[in-house]
Amino acid sequence: MELLRNVPIGQYVSGTSGWLRNLDPRLKFAWVLMFLVSPVLAGPFWRVALALALLLITVLGSLSLRIIWRPFLLLIIFSILCGSLATFLPTNETVLAFTVRSPQELPDLLVKGSHWEIMKIGTFAIDRRSAELGLNTSTLIFTVVHSVNLMLCTTSPEDLMWTLRWYMKPIALLGFPLDRMSFQLLLALRFIPLVQEEFQNLIRSIINRAINFKELGFKKSIVLILSVGERLLSNILLRAEQGAESLLIRNHGMILHPGSLKPKGLMNRKTACLNSIAIAALLITIILRKEYGAF
Repeated sequence: MELLRNVPIGQYVSGTSGWLRNLDPRLKFAWVLMFLVSPVLAGPFWRVALALALLLITVLGSLSLRIIWRPFLLLIIFSILCGSLATFLPTNETVLAFTVRSPQELPDLLVKGSHWEIMKIGTFAIDRRSAELGLNTSTLIFTVVHSVNLMLCTTSPEDLMWTLRWYMKPIALLGFPLDRMSFQLLLALRFIPLVQEEFQNLIRSIINRAINFKELGFKKSIVLILSVGERLLSNILLRAEQGAESLLIRNHGMILHPGSLKPKGLMNRKTACLNSIAIAALLITIILRKEYGAF
């Protein structure tokens, strides 16, 4: 059960392959915001286009298959399952009833009735509205999770913290302790893989001991689960304290200034060309969302 190695979801994986790693983290954050915000009040065609764009970025991103294929496959399966469940939900589609004149007397009138049904499986009927609901649900889950996962896999916590502080500079004018907030954000980003590692260690320990919960009974099983949860919480707090102390030691007991973590190589010729293409593509996407996003 090696979750950290086999399914690296939401955690940074070091490496040099892929142009996504060389992209300015501020642009990556702007693109993720576009993938998160643009599906709001958008039509099904725009949502499908965003999912296809993410697929294209994943294929052309030149990332290692070890990083992508397992979480990518799990996310697609999960999105399809959620979309299928949403498709079979009742949509309260009202049927237009004519009590005075027959519909055959009005040949040019479109009637919302049974011909809107796409498929019927037993007592479950899939109409146009339920199909759109399932499509929107599956594409939204895939777009939100996969876009954020791509950014987190290719951006180190230090680069991401520096990027967020760069966007939140106007807040500092209002007196907010931006440096302290950035330091806490860095701790939180480093905290995510620690939680996953401690959780998998405890699950592995339970599996190796081959505990038979049927023989323990209900009460003893609950006691065991609570003790495992207590151990998990204590280990996580201990690891978080050790991580904070290690970051403080790096700066002689002081909070790390975000300026010291500025990514290197942001202004060379290779990244400048890549960033220019990303900015132009982002502007074109915003214009297309404004013109065709409602369809």
